[in-house]
Amino acid sequence: MEKPIIFLQKNFRTEFIQQIRDIAPDYQIKTELNDSEFAKVEIAVGWQKQFSQQLLDSKNLKWVQSISAGVDYLPLDTFAQQAILLSNSSGIHALSISEHIIGTLLGYYRGLNQAVKNQVVNSWQPENIHYDQLAGKNLLVVGTGHIGQQLSKSIRSLGVHVYGINTTGHPADGFVETYSIKNMAKIVPEMDIVVGILPGTQETYHIFNSHIFENMKESAIFVNVGRGETLHTKELITALEVKQFAFAALDVFEEEPLPKESPLWQLENVLVTPHISGLTVDFQNKFMKIFLANLKSYVADGSLSENQVELKRGY
Repeated sequence: MEKPIIFLQKNFRTEFIQQIRDIAPDYQIKTELNDSEFAKVEIAVGWQKQFSQQLLDSKNLKWVQSISAGVDYLPLDTFAQQAILLSNSSGIHALSISEHIIGTLLGYYRGLNQAVKNQVVNSWQPENIHYDQLAGKNLLVVGTGHIGQQLSKSIRSLGVHVYGINTTGHPADGFVETYSIKNMAKIVPEMDIVVGILPGTQETYHIFNSHIFENMKESAIFVNVGRGETLHTKELITALEVKQFAFAALDVFEEEPLPKESPLWQLENVLVTPHISGLTVDFQNKFMKIFLANLKSYVADGSLSENQVELKRGY
């Protein structure tokens, strides 16, 4: 009987390919497939849209290991119908995204954003540089998972008071206090910084909207590094144009790439970054710790030991 296939949709280093072989000797490892081989794929590492129908039509796919933390782009309903296991890469981007957030905050509070713009036109205008102090600020992390907890750990050393929002308001490590997501609009008036780190689900769709923005401090900062669809873009633009709050640092968008005609490019109180907060040094090593641990448990008894996604919840 021909061995089932582990389909790697990303090129991994030779050392990791060998570790996969050692753990799963009864599988073939493939990085490219001909049409007849899709029916033999049991494990998919990564998910490319052009292969999705062939993989799902085979009915032999048993497990997908996502290379990303967010999985809202995957056909979760079909996975549930076909009893396909799904695991994500949650946690490996936590330090990178935390540093990105801190960098954007310091760029705003210490006037670095304006200094860069002035440098382009050879302008020496220290009197026009906006500055403030990050220490002592109240920061609300909307999403207290791996990334939120790492952000709290990193930024508390700078004297920031960190609060959290999650589904139920359950306690989480490193937060002064946590609140239920249904109470977010009541909490934001006390916050200097609001950071969105939410997955894309039906419950989180457009959760950052005019109701939230109109309750924020005029001096507040909004940062979004979660999923673009958690943000109501049109209502954000309106809020920024009338200066309901001071500044937005956006790394994710409802439409990517961000269209050239979007007003967000031109607004002075916006920093646009092209979905780079999750770029991670030594990604392969961090990712493989999750995948190889899962592969060991899957080969042993068909279960996943790390980061299994609840398909109905989407995370």
